[in-house]
Amino acid sequence: MAGDETTARRQGMADVGRDEVGPMVLGAWDAFLQQAAAVDLDRPTRLPGWRVHEVCVHLGCWDDHAALLDLVASARAGGAGTPPDVDATNARVTAAHRDASREEVLAALRRNRDATAHYLADEPVELDTAPAVAVVGRLPLLSVVLGQAYELAVHGLDLVPCGAPPPPRAVLQAGLAALADVTGALAAREGVTGGATLATPDGGWVFAADEAGWTVRRTPAGNVTGTAVEAPADLLLEAASGRVNPVVALARRRLRVHELGGLLALAPIVQAAPGIPGGPILQLAAQTLGGVGGLLGRLRGRR
Repeated sequence: MAGDETTARRQGMADVGRDEVGPMVLGAWDAFLQQAAAVDLDRPTRLPGWRVHEVCVHLGCWDDHAALLDLVASARAGGAGTPPDVDATNARVTAAHRDASREEVLAALRRNRDATAHYLADEPVELDTAPAVAVVGRLPLLSVVLGQAYELAVHGLDLVPCGAPPPPRAVLQAGLAALADVTGALAAREGVTGGATLATPDGGWVFAADEAGWTVRRTPAGNVTGTAVEAPADLLLEAASGRVNPVVALARRRLRVHELGGLLALAPIVQAAPGIPGGPILQLAAQTLGGVGGLLGRLRGRR
């Protein structure tokens, strides 16, 4: 398999380093902690069967669930192990702590934030580019740590209808950086040559992948060129996570795709890693080009 992440000369945000990645992740944690503190944990969310309580519990660090410690151990072991079953893990953890008090839940969130800060401050920098087994397979450990920003941004958006303040723009951009990074990593792993820009009115992130690895960099606001998905940052994250149907957003012109063929070239990584962040957007490319005229023509008639 070409471009395996363990031998790639370029490793995206892991090459950028923790001096840049660290503030992005810790800023996302601080914002989410403020959101969680502002809402009633018993409020139902838009996630079926999950209250704010369950959202926060699965993001916390508990005696029976310390995800970051497991990732560090995996990186120290050279990326040994198999990807966890995220649905089974979430079900186990939320059930085990269903009756935890508000104080216990918020404390578990703070412990996970503190564990992340400890890693960034005290663990050897060599671990940043070491492979760790994540949900989507082996990725550089710092890329997995940055992936927390994506999850925190998306779940921060989940909390807004429950009365929480919206995630700050910087948190949404950190979530997009993580999305670009993991998509580039998976493209490189699958031997896909290509890339795309995640563009917003505040700027965005572009990734490029080939057999030698992948790169990720910030792009300024302005004219969008090349293969790109363009929308406000919150909509991009909601479309990438499946909260919003990207086909409907495209039909209603809330989301724009530039050079759809370039996006289609990335679509095969969805088959290699079902459920990846950004999968709905990549599936959009396949659906749109596979049924031009029919699919979008029907959707354009809907309100």
